[in-house]
Amino acid sequence: MYAVISRDKIQLPPGTVVRMPGSWQDYCALRDSRGDGSIPRIKYRAGEILLMSPLPRHGREAHLLARIVEVLLDRQNRNYEAFTPITMDIPEEGGIEPDYCFYIDDWEAAVGKDRIDWQSDPPPDLIIEIDVTTYTAATDYLPYKVPEVWLFKNSGLKIYSLQEESYQLQPSSRYFPEIDLPTLIARVLQVASQQGTGFALREFRQMLHDL
Repeated sequence: MYAVISRDKIQLPPGTVVRMPGSWQDYCALRDSRGDGSIPRIKYRAGEILLMSPLPRHGREAHLLARIVEVLLDRQNRNYEAFTPITMDIPEEGGIEPDYCFYIDDWEAAVGKDRIDWQSDPPPDLIIEIDVTTYTAATDYLPYKVPEVWLFKNSGLKIYSLQEESYQLQPSSRYFPEIDLPTLIARVLQVASQQGTGFALREFRQMLHDL
């Protein structure tokens, strides 16, 4: 399968990452050429366009991390709103498509909305990104002032918290400070790879119940 990139069609083999110069207008044309689809993922930053066609592993890990967040929020009896896929963009400045975003503290700001104005509405409280191809950095979310970004790489989970004008690596999440998330998520993913997602999530719920 060959890579094809034009204003009318984008075709990338799974696992492919393409970086190329481009304007905001070029980004919008490529983004819109997908129609209702969400693949490939497209990102714009500082005159550069990045395209990525995810592997099945990408979606599986994103799904698992999102389910873990939902279980933890349910355990706290907290309300939330979650979105995937979603495009976050600020004209001429940036465009990005996180794997999952959660509104937790500001869940009421997202309830029932079909569209979000990224220049005036509150940002998501938590972003989850699976980064198996060095496609994403926490700094990509600076224009939106997202309070917390989780990047899951081969080395494990990294938690970044917005501190004034930069993201700082943190040992724990502001939303689940009592949980050792890197260790917990590594365990759930290991069990899922051996015995399936359903079994891993049931074991995870039981683990929380026993705490």
